[in-house]
Amino acid sequence: MPPPQILDVSTVDCDRILYSREQIYESLPQRFEFSQLDAIVHLDRDTLIIAGYRDIRDDEWWCRGHLPQKPIFPGVLMLETAAQLAGFFREIVVPSDDFLGFGGVDLAKFRIAVVPPARVILIGRAIETRKRRFVCEIQAFVDGTMAFEGTITGIPFELRT
Repeated sequence: MPPPQILDVSTVDCDRILYSREQIYESLPQRFEFSQLDAIVHLDRDTLIIAGYRDIRDDEWWCRGHLPQKPIFPGVLMLETAAQLAGFFREIVVPSDDFLGFGGVDLAKFRIAVVPPARVILIGRAIETRKRRFVCEIQAFVDGTMAFEGTITGIPFELRT
């Protein structure tokens, strides 16, 4: 049985874009195929809750091999999408020049297969907001059904060139 929703997904208005894809990636360094978020549509600084979405298309690079004739959005990309939501949220809550890297995942559960085309709505709640550690509970939904849940930990990394 899934846990209670962080935020009632039926109340998330995906037409009310607060941050576009372009604005998100002004803060996040991921590019090209690894730009996983399409929009941020909810942000509450008082409750530390954020929501965004990612549109899963049937012409994406991973569809050809995961799995041929019946593509399923890879769990590792769901984790990456959740981590990017947490990373963007950290920039809002605790602005920093540091790159927030993927420090870990806990309690991850994949509840349904996500098959394109689909809109994945991700909802996060920050539960630890220190400069050296940012922890965010994430839930992802497709058509109102919880597809993923987990706790993402981000820690600052030095990006080397």
